[in-house]
Amino acid sequence: MFMQFLTNWVAVFKLTGETERAEHFQTSWKTSTRPTKSLQDAFEPENQNMPKLTFYVVDVFAEEKYAGNQLAVVRDAEALSAQEMQKIAKEMHFSETSFILSDKKRKGGYDVRIFTPETELPFAGHPTLGTAYIILREIIKKQVNKIILNLKVGQIPVTPTYVNGKPDVLWMKQMQPTFGKTFKPETIAQVLNLSVADIDSAFPIQEVSTSVPDVIVPLKTLSAVKRAKIDKDKYYQLIKNIESKSILIFSPETYHRNNHLNVRFFADYYGIPEDPATGSGNGCLAAYLVKHRYFGQNQINIRVEQGYEIGRPSLLLLKAEEDKQGKIDVNVGGKVIPIAKGQLT
Repeated sequence: MFMQFLTNWVAVFKLTGETERAEHFQTSWKTSTRPTKSLQDAFEPENQNMPKLTFYVVDVFAEEKYAGNQLAVVRDAEALSAQEMQKIAKEMHFSETSFILSDKKRKGGYDVRIFTPETELPFAGHPTLGTAYIILREIIKKQVNKIILNLKVGQIPVTPTYVNGKPDVLWMKQMQPTFGKTFKPETIAQVLNLSVADIDSAFPIQEVSTSVPDVIVPLKTLSAVKRAKIDKDKYYQLIKNIESKSILIFSPETYHRNNHLNVRFFADYYGIPEDPATGSGNGCLAAYLVKHRYFGQNQINIRVEQGYEIGRPSLLLLKAEEDKQGKIDVNVGGKVIPIAKGQLT
């Protein structure tokens, strides 16, 4: 098992393009003094018959490695109980960890479950794209026009684009949005430790859901977005009697001129103090922008930056359109970058 541990790290270095480091690491431990049996025993699993599950680490909504939103994807996880999945998600301690139950399709899609460190979610955006990427790259291994993930919320289609035969931008179509309760600026300003003047009163503060509801808060400036800090007592008091447990704030001022909006996302209830890139939340935002004509029209095709305040710069692509019957089509896209591969023992 100790040798497998070392071999796994060599594989990680190779996967991330650090070939020289991998060769140096491999040569070093082959020529060095081997560990004592007691040290090797420390790496042996208690149950030698326990199945070894493959997992992957990817960065979602990232333009380069070590940016975007981290995701662990566990493959062939059908034998795991919900309690075991929850423990693994807590151990990984990313915003979410996803579990592909089987390499085989069921009802035209792949069964997937998603967990935060604290609870299971019916849907989440960056796990959907990250998991779809792993299915494309590691299971299907050929170009396809669409794949479907069977999530608790229902079937979510993902449409990949390709560059040089490899998956590039992946797009997920989200559920039809619903619009809920609105809030007074005074209430939300206290939760965010901001002044009422920081909130853009031309648009409502409103609960929006494409499966997981969020409170959408329009702010005037990038300065206000950067200064926002959750007052946890007031936050928990707010969410106690509403459906939403998370807050998305945004402004039209950005770090980069070619982006249209800057976003931050807070979800302490789910064990996520701040999320670096939120596919589901930005889907809600896309629906909100169209519904309230934020850009003055019934459709959008925009770039959203997120995660800069916590050192994980991310780029999300939003498309949405409202038809004459009031139905809003929401699609969120982004890139996925592979970081590591290993085994759970």
